[in-house]
Amino acid sequence: MATNTSVIPSASTGQGVFKTLLQTIPGILLLAVVGYAGKFIEQFIGRYGKAHHLTLPNIEYVLWAILIGLLIANTVGVPRPFRAGVATYDFWLKVGIVLLGARFLLGDIRHLGGISLLLVLLELALALSLMTLLGRIFNLKPKLATLLAVGSSICGVSAIIATQGAIDADEEDSSYAIAAILAVGAVSLFLFPLIGHAIHLSDHAYGLWAGLGIDNTAEATAAGALYSDAAGKLAVLAKGTRNAFIGFIVLGYAVYWASKGQAKVVEHKAKFLWQKFPKFVLGFLIVSALASTSFFIKPQIAAIGNLSRWAFLLTFAGVGLRTNLRELTKQGARPLLVGVIGEVAIAAITLALVFGADKLFTL
Repeated sequence: MATNTSVIPSASTGQGVFKTLLQTIPGILLLAVVGYAGKFIEQFIGRYGKAHHLTLPNIEYVLWAILIGLLIANTVGVPRPFRAGVATYDFWLKVGIVLLGARFLLGDIRHLGGISLLLVLLELALALSLMTLLGRIFNLKPKLATLLAVGSSICGVSAIIATQGAIDADEEDSSYAIAAILAVGAVSLFLFPLIGHAIHLSDHAYGLWAGLGIDNTAEATAAGALYSDAAGKLAVLAKGTRNAFIGFIVLGYAVYWASKGQAKVVEHKAKFLWQKFPKFVLGFLIVSALASTSFFIKPQIAAIGNLSRWAFLLTFAGVGLRTNLRELTKQGARPLLVGVIGEVAIAAITLALVFGADKLFTL
């Protein structure tokens, strides 16, 4: 009988996977070194202040890791052998969020509340409408405006990449949109905590605002963690809620552009939605459900929480190492200007909504 070798993985395939894994190791080690350096600086300052009876600012390792990464990326740069591993920071972000589910009981997730969910829906409608309007005012290409609208309303770079293929947008448009979103996200990461402290937002209100007002999940998570642990958890929850809408928004734009004959027709909508749905959000909910049924004992929850923090440590180091400020300004002025104006407006309006909701309903 002849053997069907087409379904048997070849040795070269296994070797290719092994080679790819080896190529990521240097960069992952760099993420670990940068992240741990941030943790070391935080602990060193704390010990020094205590030993010398000084009141020093408690700057979280999150900020130190990002700053160290930014310094490397924008001075000597990240050497080529490290780039593949550094690019895995998005994977560690998703791992960290899934593991973070062990610290959320389903009752905690319900605490996001109807008001907060309403604010998420308002943010989606606001961002989509505002970016589309600004794209027309600044005479951007329609599909570039679409990419900016989706990126600012849902989950930044991931949403832009998902939408590009769905609407047959040019790679150049995708690059412009990503550059604009990344540039604003890098600034938001530092401004949001300063504004939150200046106006004395509660942990819940600030976490909700960070989850609503910052596009990329990594930056939203980091900005929340910079404020407090509780704010970080709420930022992840609010941002995850926004992310869950990605399939529906991308599907809507795919259908719209297909109706104009400028994109492929979506034949299997349910399959399309499942493909676009962020699986790490589902993983987060599954782990949370297991924790809610006492599947994990306390030592296990502590261990999972520690693994989550290590995953985020790699993530925050990657945020800095992947942010090249010079490259972000090379993509042209108009997309960046639309991104800045739109994101500032969205941040201001969502802050006003969160601040008002907190005063009226005590979030």
